[in-house]
Parts: sequence; structure tokens; C-alpha cells
Amino acid sequence: MLAAQFMALLDVFIVNVAAPTIRAELASSGAGLQLIVAGYTIAYAVLLITGARLGELIGHRRMYLGGLALFTLASLACGLAAQTGQLIAFRVVQGAGAALMIPQVLSLIQRNFTGPGRVRALSAYSAVLATGAAAGQVLGGVLVSADLFGTGWRPVFLVNVPLGLVLLALGSRVLPRDEPAAPGRRRTLDLPGLVLLAASVSLLTVPLVLGQEQDWPLWSWLSLAGSVAVFAVFFGHESRLARRGGAPLVAPRVLGHPGMGRAVLRIAVAMAVNAGFLFTLTLHIQGGLGHSALRAGLTFAPTAVIFGVVGLTWRRWPDRLQPLLIPSGFALAALGMLSMGWALKDGSDGGAVLYAAFAAVGAGLALAFSPALTGALATVRPEDAADASGLLATVTQLGQLVGVAAFGTLFLNRLEAPGAHASADALWVCALALCLASILGGSAGLVRRAR
Repeated sequence: MLAAQFMALLDVFIVNVAAPTIRAELASSGAGLQLIVAGYTIAYAVLLITGARLGELIGHRRMYLGGLALFTLASLACGLAAQTGQLIAFRVVQGAGAALMIPQVLSLIQRNFTGPGRVRALSAYSAVLATGAAAGQVLGGVLVSADLFGTGWRPVFLVNVPLGLVLLALGSRVLPRDEPAAPGRRRTLDLPGLVLLAASVSLLTVPLVLGQEQDWPLWSWLSLAGSVAVFAVFFGHESRLARRGGAPLVAPRVLGHPGMGRAVLRIAVAMAVNAGFLFTLTLHIQGGLGHSALRAGLTFAPTAVIFGVVGLTWRRWPDRLQPLLIPSGFALAALGMLSMGWALKDGSDGGAVLYAAFAAVGAGLALAFSPALTGALATVRPEDAADASGLLATVTQLGQLVGVAAFGTLFLNRLEAPGAHASADALWVCALALCLASILGGSAGLVRRAR
């Protein structure tokens, strides 16, 4: 399950470093290239909660295998695309397949593991969830630079095909069978809620993805404002439906679960900081310092490795340290961001200090993210697994989108001229902003705990 989770997350970021090559080969416009990169993300974010609910209605195993099959076929189509329009369409389908598959992973973990086994599984899940971003940058750089058989950018999509086929064969054998519905259990889909949710998430994600490139036109601000209004209508509809005994897309009791609100806040901030860090540093390395896609990708390897190691081992640390892990993680991430900006401030490669900073960022974000996710889900009732998994997966994705939009906009607005020094100055401002966001993330959790 986690292998497919990792593969789907790779595709959120793996295209970033391949974008220049795609643009050159397909003669894509700026808007076309944006939609190639963003089409997957938009479809993925819009349909995550719907995918979670469909798994509850149709069966988590069926939806997992169906989403994996759709994702694999769409990856093949992306790798064979001959025109920009084709690639955009196939990327949207690929994102839809991921949205059908990803929520089932958490639901299957919740329903098939208990006690310490569930905590171990959730720790592995959270480690995979956040290392996928950095690993996507690394693998994308390796594949594009290798130019296998003269195929250029196409292996960043085609690599999913053999892996997807293997996982389909294994999944059909080892995944637990879906349990039949209990007598009298309602199996319906909240179609009005689905429409409202898709509209609200679309109104939020599209301007976040496309606004910066188009210099934040009026429509982007109207869309963001509209998303807030439609979100309010959506939650009002869900509350009324729950009071009438219906089956809302997101059960209000999940939002009111002890610790869920704090976890949502922490996860959103951690993912926004992580995505902002990856995006702005990629712009600096490739645009400011002029390094290759391979060099840019490999730069993130220490962060990914440290994140994975800490994410898998934090639960073994002494019990007296556990309550301090999340605020300490945010503090360590803030220190890492500050050190990174300082090491690169003069336009150099940063030296050994830079890799120490990357290690601090990886460890800090792992401690901020993994215990928050595990703590939120470890006590959720099995019948609420689909709602909780869809909610937190969507928060994770929206946090990444907000991070790219906010910190990417800050970097590009501060970039006053081409060259390493101007780029380093812009990165320094972003490093300070990332440091502040990390501090606020840790502080907000402490304030809520005190209250």
C-alpha cells in the first residue's frame, strides 16, 4: 500500500525538474506548462475526500486497485503524449486515479491494524507521505539528466508503469477482502456535498496554482474569495445532513474529534513550510546558481533521508520526550531554514553548513508532521477512517499548494535581477519567512494545548 502511496506522491513533484525539457520538446506555452504541472495537483486535491467516501461505499480494496489501475494507465498515456493538450488531459486523469487510491491507504490501515501495530503503520505512512516530495525532486533530476534512450522527460511518467503493474498483481493477492455492508446500513453518496466541495476546492486551488504566473489578476482574488463562501455553504449543508441522519461527505464528529483541529493546523503548516522550502530552493539552485536538474534533485537527498529516518523512529524515543516532539520539531525546522538562508546568502553553494541545515529541516519537519498525523489518527474510530483519511490527505495537499503559492510568490517578487546574488537575496527573505511560519506552527499548537 505504501509503495503505491509513494508513487502517487512522487508525481506531485517529479515533473517540476522536468518542466524545462517538456516545454522545449512540446513547444508548450507558459500557461500550458503550468497546467501540465498543476493538472495533476488540482484533480488530486479536488477529488480526495470524494475518493475517501467512495471507498467507504464501494469498498476500500476495490477503490484502491481501481485507482491504481487508472493511475498506471494514465502514466503510460502521459509518457506517450505527443502534444501539450494530450499531456494536460492525461495528467488530470492521473490525478483522479491518485485521489481514488490514496485515501484508501489510511482507511485500510485504520481497519486492519490495532494498538502498537497501528502506530507503527501510521509512522511509516507519515514518513512516506512527506519524503515523497523531496524524493520526487531527486528522482526527476536523475531521470531527466539520464535521458534514457533519448526519451528526455518521458521516463518521469513511464517509470510508474512497471511498478504499477507489479503492485496491481500483489495487491489483488494480499489486500484484505472488502467486508459486506451491515444490514440496514445506508450506502449513499452525498451528491450536493460532492458538488459544493469540488467547487470550493477548485476555486481555491486554481488561483493558487496559476495566479503567480499571471501576476495575480482580478479573477484569482475573486476565486479565492468565492472559495471561502462556497466552503461555508458546504459545511452548513454537511451539518444539516448529519442532523437529519444522512451520510455527509465529512462527518462533523470527525472535525470535533479530540486533537483533530490542532492536528489539522500543524499538518497544514508543516506541509506548507515543506513545499515552500522545496519550491524556492529549486528556483534558486536551477535559476540563480544555474545548476542542472540532476544537481537540483540530489540537493534534496539529505532532507528526504533524514525525514524518513526520523519519521520511522520517533515513537521509540523516551516517553518523557513525546509531548515535546512537535514544538521541538517546528523549532528545529526554523533553525534549519535560518541556517540555509544564511549559508546561501552570499550567492555561494553554502558548503558543509548547508547540508547540516538540510538535516535540521528534514528532522524538524518529520517531528512536526509525523507525530501530529499519527496522534490524530491513532484513536479515530474505524467507522470514521474514511472521513479522517480524506480530510487529512486533503489538508496535506492544500497545505502544499498554499506553501508553493505563498513562498513562491514571495521569492519571485523579491527577485529583482537575474544572477546568483539577486536570487540569494530573495531566498534569504523566503528563509526568514519560512522560519517565522515554523515558529508560528509550533506556537499555535502550544497555545491550543494550554487552553
